[in-house]
Amino acid sequence: MPILVMKFGGTSVADLDRIHNAAEKVRREVDRGYDVIVIVSAMSGKTNELVGWVGETSPLFDAREYDAVVSSGENVTAGLMALTLQEMDVPARSWQGWQVPLKTTSAHSSARILEIPRANIDQKFGEGMKVAVVAGFQGISEEGRITTLGRGGSDTTAVAFAAAFDAERCDIYTDVDGIYTTDPRITGKARKLEKIAFEEMLELASLGAKVLQTRSVELAMRYKVRLRVLSSFEETDETSGTLVCDEEEIMESKVVSGVAYSRDEAKMTLLSVADRPGIAAAIFGPLAQSGINVDMIVQNVSADGRTDMTFSCPVDQVLRAERALMEAKERGEFNFAELVQDTETCKVSVVGIGMRSHAGVAAKMFEALKAENINIKVISTSEIKISVLIDRKYMELAVQALHDAFGLDKAA
Repeated sequence: MPILVMKFGGTSVADLDRIHNAAEKVRREVDRGYDVIVIVSAMSGKTNELVGWVGETSPLFDAREYDAVVSSGENVTAGLMALTLQEMDVPARSWQGWQVPLKTTSAHSSARILEIPRANIDQKFGEGMKVAVVAGFQGISEEGRITTLGRGGSDTTAVAFAAAFDAERCDIYTDVDGIYTTDPRITGKARKLEKIAFEEMLELASLGAKVLQTRSVELAMRYKVRLRVLSSFEETDETSGTLVCDEEEIMESKVVSGVAYSRDEAKMTLLSVADRPGIAAAIFGPLAQSGINVDMIVQNVSADGRTDMTFSCPVDQVLRAERALMEAKERGEFNFAELVQDTETCKVSVVGIGMRSHAGVAAKMFEALKAENINIKVISTSEIKISVLIDRKYMELAVQALHDAFGLDKAA
């Protein structure tokens, strides 16, 4: 039988009524002739509650026990979903990560998937099971300990199963009805996309769009897993939601497909740094060792053998970044006159595979921001995206202006 993977997020299984609603969607796919692998998250709010309990019990917790506790939320949902399906006369069985077994690295709370052997689940499908309900977000290490994949890990679980079982498609059910050209809360003109290329979705996810976890999109792109994002709370059919697919499946793309934003960015500038070979490595090495997620980087023109170095990072990492740079300076690894911080910035980006074959995208973007009197602090580009750092107070205005400038409210 063809296999379909269906993933339900926390809001989609928040209570017994919603679990029943999700189970009805699964039953419809079984009736259409699919064997179904259902990936479930913990019920909404449960993971945060479990994390809080761990923190109260042991502030300096053992990461192995953290995973044992935090992964339990998905086990509850998987069991309840299997029971609900059984009550509907659908042959279903719940599976925890270790029962599959979903094999991972030993990096507790941020493990990576190594392998998903098919034998156990395939055997049960052969014996008449129609639905395997798998607890998302969790696996088992080579040492036999429970591991978790990090926040949003159930998306990654779903895509990995779709790849391992050669699924026809991986449907991600969530609280939105698809991927939009930008956040509908910022502009009512945001339009739902019928299709979006893997590369575009990966850029949007990494630039702030919250619908899909970045790792899951990377995995889907690598293994050509067709993803569909759709709502748990609406009636759906074959055309519902947004399909995330290979670029070749999209007949004609708009130059820009979407506008993304990241609200809490900071700009940090090292003034008067020696302009010499190896200075960038000396600066960004200590930042990497401290786990700082550096994004945009700009080096100014050199004058008298000195230069300025600017980079952006999340606001909540500013203090760690400052400490890492000051400690490196004290060790004599490099010197600078002053460290200037601007913690009131945000990043706004336009993304589209059409940029590869169209000139003038940057000019149009900058003209739109100029028309709104928005100053650009830093610019960064790739083949299919342009990002700018601006004052946070102009974020919504910038998103709306760019959405209008590129006509994203209109279909291609």
